[in-house]
Amino acid sequence: MELMLQAFVFLAAGVIAVPLASRLGLGAVLGYLIAGAVIGPFVLGLVKNPESIMHIAEFGVVMMLFLIGLELEPSVLWRMRGPILGLGGLQVVVTAGVLAAIGFYVLALTWQASIAIGLILSLSSTAIALQLLMERQHLKSESGQASFAVLLFQDIAVIPIIAFLPLLATATTKSKKAADHSGSLIGDLPDWQQAGITIAVILGIILGGRILLRPILRFIADSHLREIFTAAALMLVVGIALLMGMVGLSPALGAFIAGVVLANSEYRHELEATVEPFKALLLGLFFMSVGANIDFNLLFKEPKLITSLVVGLVAVKFILLFLLAKIYRISHSERYWFAFCLAQGGEFGFVLLNLALQSRVLGSHWVDLLTVTIALSMLSTPLLVMFNERLLQPRLKLPEHLEIGEDAKLVELQDTPVIIAGFGRFGQIVGRLLVANNIPVTVLDNNTAHIERVRAFGFKVFYGDASRADLLEVAGAATAQVLVIAIDEREKVKDIIRIVKKNYPNLKLYVRAYDMLNYQELQLLGVDHVEREMFRSSVQLGQQVLRALGMRAYQAKRKALQFVIHDEMLVDALGKIKAERGSPAFVSEARQVQEEVLELLQADRFNRHYYTDHTWERPLEDESSH
Repeated sequence: MELMLQAFVFLAAGVIAVPLASRLGLGAVLGYLIAGAVIGPFVLGLVKNPESIMHIAEFGVVMMLFLIGLELEPSVLWRMRGPILGLGGLQVVVTAGVLAAIGFYVLALTWQASIAIGLILSLSSTAIALQLLMERQHLKSESGQASFAVLLFQDIAVIPIIAFLPLLATATTKSKKAADHSGSLIGDLPDWQQAGITIAVILGIILGGRILLRPILRFIADSHLREIFTAAALMLVVGIALLMGMVGLSPALGAFIAGVVLANSEYRHELEATVEPFKALLLGLFFMSVGANIDFNLLFKEPKLITSLVVGLVAVKFILLFLLAKIYRISHSERYWFAFCLAQGGEFGFVLLNLALQSRVLGSHWVDLLTVTIALSMLSTPLLVMFNERLLQPRLKLPEHLEIGEDAKLVELQDTPVIIAGFGRFGQIVGRLLVANNIPVTVLDNNTAHIERVRAFGFKVFYGDASRADLLEVAGAATAQVLVIAIDEREKVKDIIRIVKKNYPNLKLYVRAYDMLNYQELQLLGVDHVEREMFRSSVQLGQQVLRALGMRAYQAKRKALQFVIHDEMLVDALGKIKAERGSPAFVSEARQVQEEVLELLQADRFNRHYYTDHTWERPLEDESSH
């Protein structure tokens, strides 16, 4: 009962605070943080133990890294190794060094405590920074890609920092036990064995993702039970997180590696659409947990010291990040985005502070002060980003030709102008024509056996149900120009059209119709173009039959062209009949129109003047071949 009550309190706070914050232009992240602070033990006291909730909510960060990995193909990640190792590594080293020097010379701390604080505060919040960048569709920009590179290196750096902190302990006799905080199953093994097991686990995730996961996901997808695929996706992320935790590694890093391995998988978009709602919910819970952990009693007791720590931390990190952005030649306006997004402390800081306390590197007073400092710096980030977005950026004079980093271009190239839903005999022809003209396409299909065959020929086909709005989103519907719908289920086609009309009004719809009745239904839905799947090939075959029966080639072509024009007129005329389909009135009017077409065909009233007035822009056959 207590758990359900806490869940209700968190959900109610989020439902009330986030829409209000969004309407005020504060953003969802700040709304979650404020909601958490209000319901926390230091304001209303509706949540007594926010630390226990945070342990669950931190899994939202794991899911976010998994989704980011799904967006990055290994080749793209390899091309980003320079910014990840160079910019990311330099940021951690320089920031940790400067903050350690401030701790030693300004705050008069021991050198061990200063180094520990420098390392802990050098990290930024992956959850907040990436969420803010995604909310503002800035992740693919130059600063967004640089921020991602730094955050990824920081997530990797957490592992050696966890191993290094106990070595700084002043009470060495107790540091060994403190090092086992993470629940690692290999903590008592020699270092070389730990390293070997760690490497084996990472290689196992990579090889398992390439060899085992696809057949497993294919088997599950063939059941066509969405809830089972959802369970499988969650099992995958949870299992990898548990495996990484058992060997003392970062669960978020493991999830990211798994995502990268599956980035080329045909199930990538389905996995994204399945995990995304859980990620969003858990991240919201995480942000509220951060807000609830702010100790306002300590803040009121030592307001000057905490204010100085928060302002000093944000200011120092902002200056260092801005200088690093300048060294790496990030464009002027983008440097502010980069610096403001990463100037806060990170969620891993709470974990590392707890380890530093257990290892006796830091005392409880400083751990409490820094916990509040990190939380308040995270709370300030949405405000700083708003300041940059609304006041600073409009005043900056942008260069006429804004250069985008090479890595940003690589990610943008993943956006395709055309999405094809359904890649059967009809969709394949459309796709082959586009690819032959160097137009990249994203293909969605839910037939696993068919996907395997088509991918063998080099097509980039993904498993997924195109009638789901969330799947269309992750497939790139927001940036695509055309959606080609070539699936068999007529009701599902209508569902897709309604979803696109509602959510992506600028996306053009080119749809295959099953027959004449379906053609008319689709026209009423307001699609941009409808093509009957068998019509043109049937006319082509009929033309060849006329030639086989002795009709001259030009005459057969003219008869076929005449039939196409009048059939299109017939379909349009039938679509305008208001009588109910199948009723005597409808049948009578339809027969009258059909007789007119037949009469025109038999009388051969097709002449050049009529052809000029009713040009058919898609000739059936090249006349030069006759």
